[in-house]
Amino acid sequence: TVDSAVNRDLHGQNLQNNEFVKYDLAGADLSAADLTGSFFSVANARNANFHGANLKNVIAYATRFDNADLSDANLTGADLMKSVFNGAVIDGADFTNAMLDRSQQKALCSRATGQTAESLQCSSLGSSYVPASEGENNFNPGRS
Repeated sequence: TVDSAVNRDLHGQNLQNNEFVKYDLAGADLSAADLTGSFFSVANARNANFHGANLKNVIAYATRFDNADLSDANLTGADLMKSVFNGAVIDGADFTNAMLDRSQQKALCSRATGQTAESLQCSSLGSSYVPASEGENNFNPGRS
């Protein structure tokens, strides 16, 4: 469903198991909302407020969370593949067992601290991480 006129004030709402396919949630207030088990696909959540929201077991495929406030949000078990978090505020967010693209995990880890860094498993990234678009092609030496 395409919905560009979605209600911008969804603070504290029970939105469990909803579908947000191609929704424009830019700037929406979803703080303290319960989005457990919801499905986002190609959604725009730029500058949205998810402070303290429950996003447990959410599937958010190819969703833009640029500059969104995810502070104190519960993203436990979320599938966040192909989603982008450029500039997102993640202080206190819980990413335990969440699935992220490695490049996004690394970008989030560059600014994560404390429990958030632990939940992102930042210590497991190590210095050997090289994004796919950088470095030498080890499968075909000499080709970049």
